This record gives sequence, structure tokens and C-alpha cells, in this order.
Amino acid sequence: MRSILLSFDAEEFDIPLEYGRAIDPDEQLRIGGEGLERSLDLCGRLGARATFFTTLTIARAFPALIRRLVGEGHELASHGVRHSSFTDADLLESRTELARIAGSGVTVRGFRRARLAWTDPRTILDAGYTYNASENPIWLPGRYNRLGRPRMPTFVDLGPGRTLLTIPASCSPLIRWPLFWLAYKNSPRVLTSMMSRWTLAHDGHLALYFHPWELCDLNAGDGFGLPGVVRRVSGDRFARLLELTLNQLRSGPGVDFGLYADLDDQARADRTRHPLRVAPPEPRPS
Repeated sequence: MRSILLSFDAEEFDIPLEYGRAIDPDEQLRIGGEGLERSLDLCGRLGARATFFTTLTIARAFPALIRRLVGEGHELASHGVRHSSFTDADLLESRTELARIAGSGVTVRGFRRARLAWTDPRTILDAGYTYNASENPIWLPGRYNRLGRPRMPTFVDLGPGRTLLTIPASCSPLIRWPLFWLAYKNSPRVLTSMMSRWTLAHDGHLALYFHPWELCDLNAGDGFGLPGVVRRVSGDRFARLLELTLNQLRSGPGVDFGLYADLDDQARADRTRHPLRVAPPEPRPS
């Protein structure tokens, strides 16, 4: 079985701040909540389970959507307390409070840092997480160059019996063609589809991430001051693009949607049967 690991970063719509455009906090929450609802509707149409890396700020503002999320079989994971700032203490607070809001029996196992920023893996593990999804092992001009990082899921060795699984966003074998939200918006669809199918067949999984706010119309007015690469494909147009692409990927033999937690479980089971090499923790970037 090959798995499409669909994920969404459910967060406040604060991206205009990155481009020097002020946006009211209430508007950030409104768009974030609208996008989350649209994401759940999209998953329903696809018949897909997805992992939602969610800020505690969004969860507190829309608790009913969080309960709907887990009730429909999706995975709730942490995206920190708020999207605009981070402290190490946020790790434990967000994990425990997200679980409380979601209701009895929910465990939050995964963490993805806002903007995929580096976080000490020891602090992630100490806060009770089992995997970290804060890695995109590509070169993204103007942002980061992570071509030297592992392309496949890797256990980080933090001492006897202490391992944290890193689950990177997918990119293609060999040339590391990016397969994340900006790529799906701006690359020719035939190329993105080809690279996605190649990666899924080669790796056995495809770890994708998008944002709920991308499913809202970002072209109203002046487009929130966002560049075209961010807002050009949004709202219903982006929803149609995702539905078409994901349905085509799932149509392959032995392909279905899965959760990041499923990959974590499988990696740990495989490691028990066939011990794998683990990597030392990555040093803090200079």
C-alpha cells in the first residue's frame, strides 16, 4: 500500500504581515476558520483522511471545527500556540490544550513548526511528541537551503530509548523537485503530477502540505498585498486543482490516503523488526 499523506497547516492568516501589509487579528482568525471549514469539506468530497497541524489560537477560536475534524477521522497535530511567535514552552501547552479541546481519547503526537523553522528535537521529544514534520529538504530561494538534509523519514537518536521521527515534506528522488504548496500553485500541472507519481512510486508515500487559507479567495481587493505566486491560484480554483490532482494520484493501484501518525507507527514497527540506522540530532542552523 502506498500512502498520500495529505496535511494542512491550520493557522491564523498572518501571511500578509510577511509582505509588510497589516491585517487585523480578527480578520486573520476569520479567514483561518473559513479555510479550515473549506478544508474539511474538501476532504469529505475526496473521501480523504488528513493531518491538520493546528495552532492553539485557531483551536481556541473554533473548537467545534476541531471536534468535527477528529470526529471525521482526521489527525490533530500541533502547529504551536500561535503562528507569529514561538517559545519552547509552546510545545507542551499546544499539545495538551489541543487534546483537551478535541475531547476525550485524542492524543496529539506530531509537531510542525511555523514556517518550518528549526526546533531542538530534544525539546520536541520532551514535550511528548513522537514525530516532527518541520522539514522541507529542498532549496527554496530566499528562504532556506536544506539539500543536505535527509529526504526520507529518519529517526533522530537522542539517547537510549529516545528517538524522534522526522517526516520531511516530499520532494522527488535524485533532483529533489519540490512538492509543497507553492509548487502545486506555480509549476505546470503535468510536471507536478509526473513528479508526484514518481515520488509516490519510489518512496511508498507522498507527504504533502497546504494551508486552509489557500482555499479562500485571496484575490479580493488588492489581494492582501500578497505576491502572485501566493494568491494567484486560490479559493474555488485551488480546490478544483487539488481535487483533480489528488484524485488522479489515488487512482493508481494500491494507493490511498493516510495519516502522518500512520507513517510514524509503521516506521517504529519496521524498526523493531529490522533495526534502522538513526541520525544524530541536527545542530542549530548558524
